[in-house]
Amino acid sequence: MDQVDEPLKRTFKNVHQGYVVETLERFLKAREGNVTKAHKMLVDSLQWRLQNGIDDILAKPIIPANFYRGVRDSQLIGLSGYTREGLPVFAIGAGLSTFDKASIHYYVQSHIQINEYRDRVILPAATKRNGKYIGKCVKVLDMSGLKLSALNQIKLLTTISTVDDLNYPEKTITYYIVNVPYIFSACWKVVKPLLQERTKLKIRVLQGGGRDELLKIMDYPSLPHFCRRDGSGSGSGSGSGAGNSNDNCYSLDHPFHQELYNYMKELSGIDEPKEPTKQGSIHVEVPMGDHEGVELHRTLESELMKLRTRKSLSGSLEKVKISD
Repeated sequence: MDQVDEPLKRTFKNVHQGYVVETLERFLKAREGNVTKAHKMLVDSLQWRLQNGIDDILAKPIIPANFYRGVRDSQLIGLSGYTREGLPVFAIGAGLSTFDKASIHYYVQSHIQINEYRDRVILPAATKRNGKYIGKCVKVLDMSGLKLSALNQIKLLTTISTVDDLNYPEKTITYYIVNVPYIFSACWKVVKPLLQERTKLKIRVLQGGGRDELLKIMDYPSLPHFCRRDGSGSGSGSGSGAGNSNDNCYSLDHPFHQELYNYMKELSGIDEPKEPTKQGSIHVEVPMGDHEGVELHRTLESELMKLRTRKSLSGSLEKVKISD
């Protein structure tokens, strides 16, 4: 890395945040310890950052705030707290996210901004607070409300997943999946054998809302709001309008999103406009993922299609009347 061009060295600083060895280890792990492949992956990622202005993306908030609120209401993600070891806990409403309030470019932009804020602000602050390096997070995915219509979002989800796989590898230590409906269980049985062993080890599917299991690694205040009640399912009220904004980490009114949005506005030097204005989205080029990742998404799409066809056929047969 000492031999790469100066622009790549500059963007690399934003990636490693002073922890070079730990960053190189992440890319090595993502390429099964192959130095040549890991180096190519890292250089490709740095070039992607330069070509798409990722170093400056936090200075480009989505405006106005009311429009951004629509993005937050339909792309459910937030920071609910920290584990006892100091790792940030990100909650994701995988089942209830609709992605229907803006174009795909805004959702990709917002996702990358949260990634960058996590890596440049949240994780360094956690490292300082705990007196030890904190470079990863925990994610809790709520599958409540997951429907076959999720097939319509496969392109966007594949795009976001590709961005993470190629440019933010090994940033999540464990994925906890809760409130699992039948549709997820059916797809999981097919997809699980296709995953690499190191990926499978990160995924834990919990019973119901997963509260008891999650309380083994975090205190109650850090539990995502959809894990706090007994029984499975977080119900239709899990969107950003549900409950107190301090509890519901999806909401733009939650402290995490307020701090993030104010941070971006401060970097950009803009105040909330007096008249309604709308800034164009940032178009981020997304390179193709590796063959395994592409195959995985194709398989998932195929299984969802089968389930949709099965459901449609079942529904049509129910209407058929058989006469003697």
